[in-house]
Amino acid sequence: MKQKLRSPLPALEVTSPAFVQGAPMPALYTGYGADISPPLHLMNLTESAVSLAIVLEDLDIPFVPRYTHWLIWNLPPLREVPAHIPPGAVLAQMDGAVQGLGYGKHCYRGPKPPAFVRRAHRYVFSVYALDCHLTIGADSRKAALLRAMEGHVLQRGALMGRYRR
Repeated sequence: MKQKLRSPLPALEVTSPAFVQGAPMPALYTGYGADISPPLHLMNLTESAVSLAIVLEDLDIPFVPRYTHWLIWNLPPLREVPAHIPPGAVLAQMDGAVQGLGYGKHCYRGPKPPAFVRRAHRYVFSVYALDCHLTIGADSRKAALLRAMEGHVLQRGALMGRYRR
């Protein structure tokens, strides 16, 4: 008997009231400002999502294809991820969300290109809707997070902003 395949889910659409796709990010969300995470809005988020994971990467560091600034997983499946997610490895106030080692810290680290860099860098917030909570530890880095998510991603969406000092 042939197994009936379920229809694919609509794409996860990621937006922010702080900046639009491809536009400059306000300094507030950078290492030259308050360095707080921006709010993210998720449209078409499936009801079957158990948790969310977010990866923030700089696409324009020379000799590093994707430099990781922020890793967070086991976020509750919110349609509006709030701004200013606090630092810490495990966030009780966010239902036990875990921040891994992005930029070497357990916290959001926004854009902060060196002063000598003249052109804008592209920063991508990749958001994943997952069918489970992940069991990897807070000292995990991006490669471990991506491995743990294999087979559990229900939807994926991204928002890209630019920043130039």
